[in-house]
Amino acid sequence: MSNLAVLEGVLERITYANEENGYTVARVDTGRGGGDLLTVVGSLLGAQPGESLRMEGRWGSHPQYGKQFTVENYTTVLPATIQGIRRYLGSGLIKGIGPKIAERIVDHFGVDTLDIIEQEPKKLIEVPGLGPKRTKLIGAAWEEQKAIKEVMIFLQGVGVSTSIAVRIYKKYEDASISVVKNQPYRLAADVWGIGFLTADRIAQAVGIPHDSPERVKAGLQYALSQSTDQGHCFLPEEQLIADAVKLLQVDTGLVIECLAELAGDEEGVVREQVPAPDGGEALTAVYLVPFHRAEISLAAQLGRLLRTAEDRMAAFQDVAWDKALAWLAERTGAELATEQEQAVRLALTSKVAVLTGGPGCGKSFTVRSIVELARAKKAKVVLAAPTGRAAKRLAELTGAEASTVHRLLELKPGGDAAYDRDRPLDADLVVVDEASMLDLLLANKLVKAVAPGAHLLLVGDVDQLPSVGAGEVLRDLLADGGPVPSVRLTRIFRQAQQSGVVTNAHRINSGVQPITSGLSDFFLFVEEETEDAGRVTVDVAARRIPAKFGLDPRRDVQVLAPMHRGPAGAGTLNGLLQQAITPARPDLPEKRFGGRVFRVGDKVTQIRNNYEKGKNGVFNGTVGVVTSLQLDDQRLTVVTDEDEEVPYDFDELDELAHAYAVTIHRSQGSEYPAVVIPVTTGAWMMLQRNLLYTAVTRARKLVVLVGSRKAIGQAVRTVSAGRRFTALDHRLTGG
Repeated sequence: MSNLAVLEGVLERITYANEENGYTVARVDTGRGGGDLLTVVGSLLGAQPGESLRMEGRWGSHPQYGKQFTVENYTTVLPATIQGIRRYLGSGLIKGIGPKIAERIVDHFGVDTLDIIEQEPKKLIEVPGLGPKRTKLIGAAWEEQKAIKEVMIFLQGVGVSTSIAVRIYKKYEDASISVVKNQPYRLAADVWGIGFLTADRIAQAVGIPHDSPERVKAGLQYALSQSTDQGHCFLPEEQLIADAVKLLQVDTGLVIECLAELAGDEEGVVREQVPAPDGGEALTAVYLVPFHRAEISLAAQLGRLLRTAEDRMAAFQDVAWDKALAWLAERTGAELATEQEQAVRLALTSKVAVLTGGPGCGKSFTVRSIVELARAKKAKVVLAAPTGRAAKRLAELTGAEASTVHRLLELKPGGDAAYDRDRPLDADLVVVDEASMLDLLLANKLVKAVAPGAHLLLVGDVDQLPSVGAGEVLRDLLADGGPVPSVRLTRIFRQAQQSGVVTNAHRINSGVQPITSGLSDFFLFVEEETEDAGRVTVDVAARRIPAKFGLDPRRDVQVLAPMHRGPAGAGTLNGLLQQAITPARPDLPEKRFGGRVFRVGDKVTQIRNNYEKGKNGVFNGTVGVVTSLQLDDQRLTVVTDEDEEVPYDFDELDELAHAYAVTIHRSQGSEYPAVVIPVTTGAWMMLQRNLLYTAVTRARKLVVLVGSRKAIGQAVRTVSAGRRFTALDHRLTGG
């Protein structure tokens, strides 16, 4: 390595940076005069425009860019010229200093600027237009920047990308280096965006052996957490061992030993015998601790609610139902069908009840009737749904306030709720809509917060996709022989029969091809090739639907893709839809982050639960629009569909993705006037009945399918065989 060339220069601008691996293409001014800039490539983690760099590397040439320098490693030298200092400060390196303020500071202190910020930041107050607040900010940002630099340089040595390095620093601050050196596998559990594989790479770089028990245990827990991401609450022991051997490339014997150790550790895993899903032999289930606790707790809490002698709505035990229902019909202007009436009586007399059924069967009207009657008897009713959109719809329907489950429980950082067994919700009746989306952990928190004697009604469509998180709570509650009473609405109402959307949803659900011609609200554009389907999807969503139906492409039309990848996947379609709906304009501020560009007007979605944001956290799946972008403050603002303004610092933009197109999984619980669904053979593995059914039922007025009849046929025929591994139904029946 000794024959490396050395190059010194001022970093002028970064033309490309890959956030994942830190690969950077930049232009540097080597001071040769004539304003010629040289291209350098390689990992320039943490370097900022305006800094003087001393780079070691190799000369080479590129067919397009000519002579260039590949950097192996570098050190920064603070800029020494006034021009360098001005550029350095104006680069957005320090929050609160943009180009204009940098200009002012440098005009005032000249070459001494950096020394002043470093040693006597209080003096900055002398600069015209810098108040005490901003002065303090600059001082603090400078200190943090210095600390980050040290950590960055260390992390760069073990091959960590910039964005991840910043996150590690934010999590552990001064302890960063010691955690990375001594407990690298903690990163996978603690830092969002670091999976086991990244932590494993770091562990290797800091010298942790391939077969160390610490590595194997981390790998086992990673394999289990991967399975919870796929919806399982546990894995059968054999399957877990096989997965871990494949992932870690170590001996089966070592995996079995480490699993036994983990099972003996309170914070490790839990092993338990449960009945096999197909009714065969019992199997040994291995759970991560929180999922095991939640499953036992949820079953116990439901049992407790069902068995309690208290009744906060005792008035309905001996009500004259014919009178009550006649009063109700007068209020709502419509009679209840027999099965709806059954559901109303059940919800008001039983402590826990489930109402399920497809679109057009009157679930909404039934819920409204239940709420009207409960209110007539002065009962305190609380309404919630898993997403902001679903909560908004529930509020419109009942004329009462509804909130997301997260807000209702006031979930706090770390996921603890303000309401639980010791401090239950003050409600006589709790109604939760879109209950197919409740995963095990959230359902457990919710049920814990229902007061003994109060009634809980869960409303949802069990034929939709199960929750994004682990578990199949609604399906488990409806399992045969379980203790929770339920009503399934099956009769499609007359006005709903005229809707192509409703008719086709039921056809798909019963395994019959949808009707795609002769309807005014359900269309198919046949495109055999996946790429063509992608292109047409964009055209339909951005131009044709707005032109023909007068709908706003940003607010009213949603593209729902079966998968994220591929030419007709949500990823590619988002890029194309952004170009069509929110194209770049010279007067429109924008911010590049990783491979994405954010602009004012962009439709975006939050892709992780963040309890620190907003009033009560911002949760995975929340959708909003970017309303402002401040380059100086390095911040953009999103107004969410719950009408909350949420600021994002530029280094948090990995929590946002564009939402012009989303996967069908992510659209659960939301409803849109119009949906456009690419259904192509490229998504063959994903094409299942409940996926297409969920997508179609997201539409209020209009569905456009784009793709091949063959792919639609595949989706309609394929019943998802993969039941999730859960034992809630077994626990509910007293197992």
